[in-house]
Amino acid sequence: MKRKTIARDISWLSFNGRVLQEAADPTVPLRERIKFLGIFSNNMDEFFRVRVATLKRMNEFGRKLKNMHLEQAPGKILDEIQQVVLEQQQSFNTIWESVRRELEKEKIFLVNEKQLNKEQQKFVQTYFEEEVRSNIIPIMVENVPQLPYLREKSLYLGVVLSRRDQSLRRKYSLIEVPSKSVGRFCKLPSPEGEQHIILLEDVIRFNLKSIFSYFGYDRFGSWVFKITKDAEIDLDNDVSTTMIQKIEKGLRNRRKGKPVRFVYDKEMDDGLLDFLIRKLNLSRKESVIPGGRIHNFRHFMDFPDVFQKKSARKKPFQHQLLKHTMRVTDVVLEKDIMLNFPYHSFNPVIDLLREAAIDPEVTAIKITAYRLASNSKVINALINAVRNGKQVTVMLELRARFDEEANLEWKERLEEEGVKVLIGIPNMKVHAKLLMIKKRVNNHTIHYGFVSTGNLNEKTAHVYGDHCLLTSDRFIMADVNRIFNYLENPKDGDKFLKACKTLIPCPTSLRRELYKLVNKEIRNARAKKPASITLKMNSLSDEDLINKLYDAARAGVEIRLIIRGIFCMYSESKKFKIPVKAVSIIDEYLEHARVFIFHNGGDEKVYISSADWMVRNLDHRVEATCPILDDKIRRVLKNILEIQLRDNVKARILDNELSNRYVRDRKQKKVRSQVETYQYLHQKTIIHADPAHSPSMESLAASDA
Repeated sequence: MKRKTIARDISWLSFNGRVLQEAADPTVPLRERIKFLGIFSNNMDEFFRVRVATLKRMNEFGRKLKNMHLEQAPGKILDEIQQVVLEQQQSFNTIWESVRRELEKEKIFLVNEKQLNKEQQKFVQTYFEEEVRSNIIPIMVENVPQLPYLREKSLYLGVVLSRRDQSLRRKYSLIEVPSKSVGRFCKLPSPEGEQHIILLEDVIRFNLKSIFSYFGYDRFGSWVFKITKDAEIDLDNDVSTTMIQKIEKGLRNRRKGKPVRFVYDKEMDDGLLDFLIRKLNLSRKESVIPGGRIHNFRHFMDFPDVFQKKSARKKPFQHQLLKHTMRVTDVVLEKDIMLNFPYHSFNPVIDLLREAAIDPEVTAIKITAYRLASNSKVINALINAVRNGKQVTVMLELRARFDEEANLEWKERLEEEGVKVLIGIPNMKVHAKLLMIKKRVNNHTIHYGFVSTGNLNEKTAHVYGDHCLLTSDRFIMADVNRIFNYLENPKDGDKFLKACKTLIPCPTSLRRELYKLVNKEIRNARAKKPASITLKMNSLSDEDLINKLYDAARAGVEIRLIIRGIFCMYSESKKFKIPVKAVSIIDEYLEHARVFIFHNGGDEKVYISSADWMVRNLDHRVEATCPILDDKIRRVLKNILEIQLRDNVKARILDNELSNRYVRDRKQKKVRSQVETYQYLHQKTIIHADPAHSPSMESLAASDA
């Protein structure tokens, strides 16, 4: 039977291909191109750690597993993944060589251990002795019964020791490159007008003779490699252990995860390569990927800033309603405010918490936290609130993938300060982004806070596109309160979630409500009435909802989609009365927001949400979808989506062939949506400050100005 959807994992690889396109684009600033190579590499690491590892587990269990939400057999998907990954690796190598040539045009040279002049050689020797040597412990692998524990995020040098006169038998050694403690890049003394940089592994290569002087060898061959391991955390069902103990055990076991990918320098010595593959229990057929001399490109996201041309990224600005106020709280209690990151400053979110922390009328603060900044101002504000006598409750999702250890540490710190920490619900992640502040004024209780599409991380707020609704609407806040009641009392069942009247929570209500909304558009289309659906999200993979969108397209509903990542829907069919418009925007900022718009017979419904249309979000997570009730905010949100749908610079067409073709329209002026959105929102700030100012942007003049 012909598949009705595109395989999720192949679609994800297509998304990462779009990231690679940005690295290949000569119009992108050179430093950003290097950063996109790093993002691509980091994405691929996580893909193998999670998705490939899961598929391999499924393949081992075979037909025993049911309800796997897969489009075809795991083995077939793995074969297809291997083919795509090898093709992308070849493209990656070609792009890197092109970037390297561009670096050299700007007099920036990445030199290796054989290209050093005498001054640089002396510098590298001194640098090694003073900064690197103490962090290196070579392992003579032939002398140990089994391969030692290899860290999955680390880069390794595989070294072959030999003598020219062959008087000693060859030996193998492994050296972990200590990038985390030393840093991957070292700036060298350079000729005037030039910048020379050497990688840490090449610093080590230059000093191999010194490292192995004890053994009497005079020839040293070395090649880099890295492994990727299964990163899934298995939580056992032992009722005698707490959730904390299970996660801690899972983290320990993650370090012992099975290798799922081995990437190596294609010039590696054959004997060493065979030895490593054998010791890792891999075969050359499974995720053994040859590459160039350099690996672990994720570090290149932090490439030294040695560029003459600096990034043109503009700083976030204050929302127009908050520009001339002393207290964010006063404005939020009067009207709704939508912060659109990263264009608007994230500071009002921090200020709202800080104000609550010292407000004598505030009695309680409740917040959900999924991922936090390393030095979180959010946490600092909450701790200050506790010290000021407020009751603070934090729902801290300990199972946020790859943030488990950080969140365990936050839990310990918060509890030490007296914060009540909730740690989740069995078999259910809490992904909703909610804040509730309880304020007592003249014996009357007021609730205010926010519903957001993104994480409470002031660092990522500079690069993630998200929407955060600051509100004191009593209907919205009543439902926020109900969700927190559920989180605090999960044993009472989901009655609190089902009681929500304005917010649409997962896992109880969103799927059902989406069916109703789409069905209404279908009925209107069949009745020859206007019918349209506009959706923006990270991923669209839920088969039932995709089939519902197919029904809508066949009925004549206009469907417009902005999907950054996974897109499993076939967007082209002769049976669709109106062609589906589906695009993905990959640019300087990461499009992270979820927005759903339904024509609804003219009584338009507009929502923001923390949930993508994926099985995990709809059925296995606590999520919150919020209607936008303020007309002005609705217009702004719709205008932002219209700008994105007109993008003909950074938008790619999501077609059935996964071609990633750019949207190009020579008849229209160029629209780079992230630049246009910044200008649109910034123009609104200017107009609010000076109402006599005449707007210059067409999109602004035609909308809510």
